[in-house]
Amino acid sequence: MDKLKLRLIKEDDNSRLAEMIRGVFIEFKAQKVGTVYSDPTTDNLYDLFKTEHSVLWVAELNGQVEGCCGIYPTQGLNDDCTELVKFYLHANARGKGIGRALLEKCMENARQLAYSKIYIESLPEFDKAVSMYHKAGFVSLDKPLTQFGHPGCNLWFLKDLEA
Repeated sequence: MDKLKLRLIKEDDNSRLAEMIRGVFIEFKAQKVGTVYSDPTTDNLYDLFKTEHSVLWVAELNGQVEGCCGIYPTQGLNDDCTELVKFYLHANARGKGIGRALLEKCMENARQLAYSKIYIESLPEFDKAVSMYHKAGFVSLDKPLTQFGHPGCNLWFLKDLEA
């Protein structure tokens, strides 16, 4: 039986997470420019998530880092809104409820940090993730909420945590 552990990021997770995230972009043939793939912060997530009111959860499956998901107070969002970021799973971890567990953990943290909304940017290539967002109550937006995200992303979603 698979053993799942969700924990906060550690500094020695940086290279494994960066490799996994970029691997997902390659696997799905997703745009690299203007996305997390080319974002230099992807190589040092541990330091990025030292930012106040942010958190990055790491999913370990049978002792191996297989996914991550976090919330971050992205510049340009209202004070009551956080962004769901760095939500990626290695192929080994998909279809096992790990993505859902990470998403729920992040929504719980957002509420604890007094956020009332969560914003997400994504790409059509990640259609299974987009389906999960809709099932979790995220609604599609016509345009991004901030100009400080990733310009290569062309899908935007928002969830009201108080609904």
